[in-house]
Amino acid sequence: MKTLTTSIPAIELQASAWLNVDKPIKLSDLLGRVVIVHTFQMLCPGCVSHGLPQALRISNTFSEEDVVVLGLHTVFEHHSVMGPEALKVFLHEYRIHFPVGIDQEVAGSSIPLTMQAYDLRGTPSIILIDKQGRVRLNHFGGIDDLMLGASIGQLLSE
Repeated sequence: MKTLTTSIPAIELQASAWLNVDKPIKLSDLLGRVVIVHTFQMLCPGCVSHGLPQALRISNTFSEEDVVVLGLHTVFEHHSVMGPEALKVFLHEYRIHFPVGIDQEVAGSSIPLTMQAYDLRGTPSIILIDKQGRVRLNHFGGIDDLMLGASIGQLLSE
């Protein structure tokens, strides 16, 4: 199992828009709950085949009162074909019902703000935040469901 030793304060997600919710999400409003941020791109094969299905399984398994799943569409390549309208269609087609933020673009850079702030290496990535609002896992690539579930259980028991 991945050891959850990192304990730095979570940085607010810099989303230019939020989908599947009525108002913007602030991590500071989610204190007291475990938060899983799944970062993805629509054209990322690992995101579509592993990351997003895993996020859906987590969302469908845990109570939203205990565990909040957030998606973050963080586009660092193929910008012109992955705009907000295409993302809305994608979320509908893949039945993604949890909140999804659109990582804010940075003028003159292909790397969006939240991706820079969390030093993400690519997609899919998982950021696991404990009930006190501290980042306990920042993982690039796929992660086994059982390992991630054990990590979530550990944070819920703290």
